[in-house]
Amino acid sequence: MAQALGEDLVQPFELQDDSSSLGSDSELSGPGPYRQADRYGFIGGSSAEPGPGHPPADLIRQREMKWVEMTSHWEKTMSRRYKKVKMQCRKGIPSALRARCWPLLCGAHVCQKNSPGTYQELAEAPGDPQWMETISRDLHRQFPLHEMFVSPQGHGQQGLLQVLKAYTLHRPEQGYCQAQGPVAAVLLMHLPPEEAFWCLVQICEVYLPGYYGPHMEAVQLDAEVFMALLRRLLPRVHKHLQQVGVGPLLYLPEWFLCLFARSLPFPIVLRVWDAFLSEGVKVLFRVGLTLVRLALGTTEQRLACPGLLETLGALRAIPPTQLQEEVFMSQVHSMALSEQDLQREIRVQLARLPESTSGPPPRPQARLPGAQAIFEAQQLAGAQGSAKPEVPRIVVQPPEEPRPPRRKPQTRGKTFHGLLTRSRGPPIEGPPRSHRGSTSFLDTRF
Repeated sequence: MAQALGEDLVQPFELQDDSSSLGSDSELSGPGPYRQADRYGFIGGSSAEPGPGHPPADLIRQREMKWVEMTSHWEKTMSRRYKKVKMQCRKGIPSALRARCWPLLCGAHVCQKNSPGTYQELAEAPGDPQWMETISRDLHRQFPLHEMFVSPQGHGQQGLLQVLKAYTLHRPEQGYCQAQGPVAAVLLMHLPPEEAFWCLVQICEVYLPGYYGPHMEAVQLDAEVFMALLRRLLPRVHKHLQQVGVGPLLYLPEWFLCLFARSLPFPIVLRVWDAFLSEGVKVLFRVGLTLVRLALGTTEQRLACPGLLETLGALRAIPPTQLQEEVFMSQVHSMALSEQDLQREIRVQLARLPESTSGPPPRPQARLPGAQAIFEAQQLAGAQGSAKPEVPRIVVQPPEEPRPPRRKPQTRGKTFHGLLTRSRGPPIEGPPRSHRGSTSFLDTRF
C-alpha cells in the first residue's frame, strides 16, 4: 500500500513540466532579455500590479499597523485576542509582514529560541549522500522562473539545498520527501534560511505529521476523509468521481503535500498559507472542496468530463476567471466544514482503516489544529520546563517512649524556702544571716 501510494504521489510531479511550479499567474511572456519580475519575484509573471478587488493602499497600511501592534505583544494577543488574529489572517497578512508573522503563527520562533545554534550545526554538517543526490536533482524544479531560483549557484537554490539537507539530518528517520521542496522554497521567498528551516519543521511535525515520512500514512487517512466530506457536501460530484474512477490519491496528494503551491496562482497560495498557519489542516480541506466544486460543480462541467483523463484535467486546469483572489478566499471560508466536523470524520475513517496496512498507523491526535493550539502547547511546555519540581522529603521519626505523668508538687503548708533548700541540696555552712526585725518573705507561711 505504501509503495502504491508513493507511486501515485511521484507520478504527478514527474510528468508535469517545470513551469507548473510557478502557479497560473507566472507564465513566461516575451523573449528573455525583456522579461521582468512581477511583485512576487516571478520572471514574466502577470502580477506586476495588484489585480481587481485588491485592497487599496490605505487599507493595507491600516492592516499593517494592526499586525505591528498584535505582534509587538504576541503572547498577550494570542492569550486574549486570538479571534482577531484569525480574522486578520483570513483577510490576508500584508506582504511586508509575512516574514514577521509566519514564524509567530506556527511557533517557529519558540523552536529557534529553544535550540540556538542547531541549524548552523546541521547546515555545516555533511549530509547523507543518498539524500543529497536526490535533493540536488530536484532543486531546479522548484519555481525555476522565480528570480531567487534561476541560477544553480544562486542564493535561492543553495539556501534550499541547505534547508532540505538540515531537515534530513534533523529527522533522519523521515529523510527527504519531494513535496518538501516547494514548501521550503515558498518559505525561503519570505524568510532567512534558519527561520525557514524551523517553519518547515513545524509544518512537517505539527501541522501535517505523517505526511512527509516514508509511509505517508496520514495522506491515506486524509484522502478517505476528503472523499467522505465530498459524499456529504457535494454528493453529485462524489458520484461522478466514482463513476469515472478518479480516486482521491490521483489529485489530492499534490494539493495537500505542497500546500497548493504548485496548483494555484501565487497570490492565492499566500492567502491559503496565511489561513493555514492560523487554522490548521481544516483550511486545506476547505480549499480542496472549493476547487472540486469549481471544476465539477455544474451538470455541464460533469458532462464535459466523461472519463478519467478529462476529469483529472478539469481538476488541474481550473479557469483563471474562477480563481480571483478575494472571491475565491470568500468561497473557501464559507465552506460548511467546521473543526468539529473534520475531527468527527477523522475518527470515523480512522476506525475503518484496515489493520493490515503496512507501516505505522496514522496518529491524527499528534496534529495540532492551528496557531492557538500550538501557542498553548508551547506555553505549557515552557511552564513545565522552567518550574523545577520539588522532590518530597519523607521523614520517619521513631515513636516516642511513654513518659510517666508529672505529679503536682504538694506545697500546701510549706514554705518556698524549704522547697528551694530541698531542691538545691544542703545549705551552705556559714554564719547565720542577720535579719532585721521584720519577718523574711521566705519565712512567710501560706
